[in-house]
Amino acid sequence: MITVLAAIFVLGVMVFIHETGHFLTAKLFRIRVDRFSLGLPPRLFGKRIGETDYCISAIPFGGYVKIAGMVDESLDKKELKEEPKPWEYRSRPWIQRVLVVLAGPLMNIGFAFVIFVTATLWYGVGEISGTWVGSVVEEHPAEQAGILLEDRIIAVEGKEVTSWEELAEIIHGAPGQILKIEWMRGDSLFVAEMTTVIEKIEVEGEIQEIGLIGIGPRVEMRRVGFWKALVNGGEVVYGITKLVLVSILKLITGRESLRSLAGPVFIAKMAGESARSGLGTLFLFMAFLSLNLGILNLLPIPVLDGGHILFLGIEGIIRRSIPQKLKLIVQQVFLFLLLGFMMFIIYNDILRVIHK
Repeated sequence: MITVLAAIFVLGVMVFIHETGHFLTAKLFRIRVDRFSLGLPPRLFGKRIGETDYCISAIPFGGYVKIAGMVDESLDKKELKEEPKPWEYRSRPWIQRVLVVLAGPLMNIGFAFVIFVTATLWYGVGEISGTWVGSVVEEHPAEQAGILLEDRIIAVEGKEVTSWEELAEIIHGAPGQILKIEWMRGDSLFVAEMTTVIEKIEVEGEIQEIGLIGIGPRVEMRRVGFWKALVNGGEVVYGITKLVLVSILKLITGRESLRSLAGPVFIAKMAGESARSGLGTLFLFMAFLSLNLGILNLLPIPVLDGGHILFLGIEGIIRRSIPQKLKLIVQQVFLFLLLGFMMFIIYNDILRVIHK
């Protein structure tokens, strides 16, 4: 039940934040909004308030705002046969149309940024404390040699180490090699030889081998002020954005399998685990998802916001509108492909959860 409720909460907030961005920007430019839907068509139930129908729709993987005069997920083409009305999206200046489309992803990115800044103010910034051991990986050389939490590594191969960066550099640079590690526990000195585990990682597009013994640093939290929290929040957003873009590039080039993608089933599972860890963890997970949603929606794929921006970019270059009928056909084709892709991800999710 916790998993179900956490998933509904997380996904619901993500979609609501995104669609509210489109909704508020359209209202700002006095564009009529016909529908605000959580879920994709067909419509299940809802209530009309003023000119807008606020509703819940059948397909739970997303949502949409039906903006008058815009080809969107509803695939409604009735009004597109007529000349643009003053209150329609089609009649607005190019820059206003771009801002209406951008508002959804930017709301998700901004929402994530606010959570990261708030978390930094609440918890502080993590700092690595010397060479104290903060985590030990099971069935790795360090555990097998007897290293425990709160032990302090003092030397590797007879060379004294005083910082975690120095320690990691030595161990990472010796994949598959035997290293003599010295550590302290209170006033007691321990010494053991360990053969590092070989791990392959990607560095600047190249696969490299590093050595690991299965330990992590002790991290201490330090409280910071508002400006430092803003900077840290921006750094987290930048880091995750870079990671997402690199992952997309790997998928495109075939260096990463589509089976590595997480869908709603796996997200629900992670939401449940985050909720059990506490409200703070759940909100950080939601911020991570919100940032991912904002970035992915900017991809130049029809049906996504990036697809709309692509159409607008083409129109800006050619100085005329792309035929609405052509936009509708492209949207229909890509909506069908997107739903098929979602089915594949859900199937892959189910296999992943079962196997775990």
